[in-house]
Amino acid sequence: MAKWGQGDPCWIVEEREDGTNVNNWHWTERDATSWSKGKLHDLLVGIVVENETGLGEISELKQVEGEASCSSRKGKLTFFYEWNIRLSWKGIIKESGAEHKGLIEIPSLSEENEVDDTEVNVSKRKGDGDILKDLMKTAGTAKVREALGDYLKALKTEFTVGMILPTKAMATQELTAKRKLSEKALQASSPAGLGVRIPTVALHRTELFDTTAEQLYCIFTVKDLVQKFSKSPAILEAEKGGRFQMFDGNITGEYVELLTNKKIVMKWRYRNWPEEHYATVALNFVPTPGQTELQLDCKGVPVCKGGMKFCWQKQHFEEIKGLLQLTTLNG
Repeated sequence: MAKWGQGDPCWIVEEREDGTNVNNWHWTERDATSWSKGKLHDLLVGIVVENETGLGEISELKQVEGEASCSSRKGKLTFFYEWNIRLSWKGIIKESGAEHKGLIEIPSLSEENEVDDTEVNVSKRKGDGDILKDLMKTAGTAKVREALGDYLKALKTEFTVGMILPTKAMATQELTAKRKLSEKALQASSPAGLGVRIPTVALHRTELFDTTAEQLYCIFTVKDLVQKFSKSPAILEAEKGGRFQMFDGNITGEYVELLTNKKIVMKWRYRNWPEEHYATVALNFVPTPGQTELQLDCKGVPVCKGGMKFCWQKQHFEEIKGLLQLTTLNG
């Protein structure tokens, strides 16, 4: 792709007061480099991660080299970005009060790779402090990738305001989309199985994990970690009212309540359950010496549909333990 300013001038429509890009037909181009550098600084610097042993923080954006741009042609937006990013982090070990510093390097953030596949390297200065390095490699890396995802969302929404001019057809499509969303929201807010009584049961289990409550909570709320233990693509909006989709769409739902590192409550369903029927799933994270006890409570599970115990024991608990063991060995 040509760099900013190298497009064929006979096809580029300049932003001018007396010119209109009718029906978004002509090619317009906008340099996003300067805007991106500011946005990356705002999203990355200040990230904080913490567990019972230490606290780490990204303290400085030491280097951000590259460029970004957005072009529009026939109403379609195309994005180009390529960044080499270097960050400084610092942390403190709670027990000893010792402070340590290190670097986070992102050698290639580009449109050629998904954010979840973007390489993030964590290092520290010589000496002790592996506890903090491990914290930054796990929870820190997850938050960095989340911030990079937020940058790309902003690039494709916030930065592009005004690049695509509204047309009559687009206005009609937007109105139709809003109507569909309203219909879905109304259906989601209706009582499950309205007019049809479904016999249900409750499920309660407890499981011990060799990790902290914070890390276990992250495994359930950070997209990258969910995809690792589920071994499949996932969609996660870990906030109240946010949607989630896991295991190739076989499990879907909505977050009802999130208390950081303590509790998650969800509307949860299997694909083959009666339409619009959701169980209520609550996860309580209880710290114990050297471990975390996860308390699972499910209500409203259809009697006629088995597999709930298998799903949580085999596809969640055992896979998460495997992920934790792998993380420990690689650390």
